[in-house]
Amino acid sequence: MKEALNSDAHMIEADVLFGSQGSHEGQPIMAHPPETDSDNTLHNWLNEVLQSDKGIKLDFKSLSAVEPSMKMLVSMKDHLTRPVWINADILPGPNGSGTATIPNEFLHTVTSYLPDVTLSLGWTTNWLVNQTNNGYTWEMVKEMEQICRRLWQPVTFPVRATLVRPSWPQLLWLLKQSERYSLTVWTGREDLYTVEDMLYIRENFDKSRIYYDLFEPQNSELRQAVNMKITDQI
Repeated sequence: MKEALNSDAHMIEADVLFGSQGSHEGQPIMAHPPETDSDNTLHNWLNEVLQSDKGIKLDFKSLSAVEPSMKMLVSMKDHLTRPVWINADILPGPNGSGTATIPNEFLHTVTSYLPDVTLSLGWTTNWLVNQTNNGYTWEMVKEMEQICRRLWQPVTFPVRATLVRPSWPQLLWLLKQSERYSLTVWTGREDLYTVEDMLYIRENFDKSRIYYDLFEPQNSELRQAVNMKITDQI
């Protein structure tokens, strides 16, 4: 958390579980499965982040953590003077498991407490080393669109960087269905992709609706490549 607060990132993402053991049992905690305990609660995390100017993205790994977390955010609503995104994988995606968060329950709970929040709705995915990795299919994006067309909130779709280029026709179609939609490109630490693929997205869609969540050195390489493009155009 402290490392992220001292970085130049625009937003901080953290995973939220419902504490089931230890001193934080029965509270939302900051942990990612298979870890089920933490030295940091959501309440402590929010208190620290709200002292910065960074946006907040909460990634829910269990449905039981959603409602108590929404109540906590509502109690701090006067201090939420920055973007707040609420994220969950609600559908199975490329090589993903079927253990996605239940869409209807998740969306109903979130929007009941925070009707104006930005929703970040994704697919479970996995990257298979030395194997064929299929991208996001038409069935996947159309199922997502059927869910999101009923909403009126802004929706960003977190998509795995290594799977974006082979899925670009499907993802472009999804983005064009509403001006409320955007793309958040993220990566696993071991995933393989190119900066050229990331530039391709910017050059073939409205770059104001594309967000990046990348590790170093790819993040810096992308920034440098974008700056070089701008210089060439001038």
